[in-house]
Amino acid sequence: MAMTLDLTGRRVLVTGGGQGVGRGLVLGFAEAGAEVVVNDIAGHRADAVVDEVREVGGTAVASVFDVTDFSSVRSAVDALGTVDVLVNNAGNAGVDGFSGRGPFAESDPDEWEPYLRVNLYGAMHCSRAVLPAMIEQRWGRVLTVVSDAGRVGDPGGAAYGAAKAGAAGLTRTIALENGRYGITANNISLGTMRTPATEAVWADPEAPLAKGILRSYAVRRPGEPDDVAPLAVYLSSPQASWITGQTYPLNGGFSFAL
Repeated sequence: MAMTLDLTGRRVLVTGGGQGVGRGLVLGFAEAGAEVVVNDIAGHRADAVVDEVREVGGTAVASVFDVTDFSSVRSAVDALGTVDVLVNNAGNAGVDGFSGRGPFAESDPDEWEPYLRVNLYGAMHCSRAVLPAMIEQRWGRVLTVVSDAGRVGDPGGAAYGAAKAGAAGLTRTIALENGRYGITANNISLGTMRTPATEAVWADPEAPLAKGILRSYAVRRPGEPDDVAPLAVYLSSPQASWITGQTYPLNGGFSFAL
C-alpha cells in the first residue's frame, strides 16, 4: 500500500502555531495539502506563519484567540466551521524557559495555575469546541502535544508535568468516547525542544546546563520543530484510522516506551 500522506480538503487547527513547535506543525500540515488555521494569542506571530505558508503555495489563515478562555475558543471555532484535525499544541513550560523551577514541597499553589490553564484547560476547551462537529460528520482527529515531564516525571516541574499528564488522560477519554464516530485521539510526548523559550539554553552547546540536559538523551541534541510534524501528519491521515488513545514519545531516546 502506498504511503501518501495527503490531507487535501482537510482543515487543521494548530493552537500555539505562531512559533516553535507550532510553526513546524503548521508548515508540515500545509505541505501535506491541508488548509491550516494558525492560532496564536499574538496576532503578529500567527500572521507571519500564515505568510510563510502562502509564500510556498500553501493555504492558511490566522485565528487569534486565547485557549484559556472557553468563550473565545468556542466563538473562534464557530466562525471557522468544521475543524477536521485539532492539534492541541499551545503550552506553557514557564515564560523564562527553565527558570522558576524547584521542589514541589516548596512550591506556592498560586504558581500552579498558569500551567494548568494553558496545558490542561486549553486542551479541554479546544477539544470540547471541535468535537460536536466531528461527531456530526463522523470523522475527526485530535492530537495533543504533551511532554515527558508528564509521562515519566520532572523533578522541579511538578505543576507543568501534572498539567501535561492530565492532558494526556483527556486524550485517552476522548479516544474511548468517540472512536465509534470515526474520531481518533492521540498524544505526542516531547522531550526537550529547541524553541524561542529555550534558545538561551542552546546558545552555547558546551555550557554546563546544555551538556547536562543532553547527557540524558541517546541522540545528543535537542528536538527541533521539524521533528514533530511528520508524526503528527501521519496520525492525522487516513492510514492511521486504527490508531487511537496512544502516547508516542518523540524525545531523542530520553525515555522509552513498550
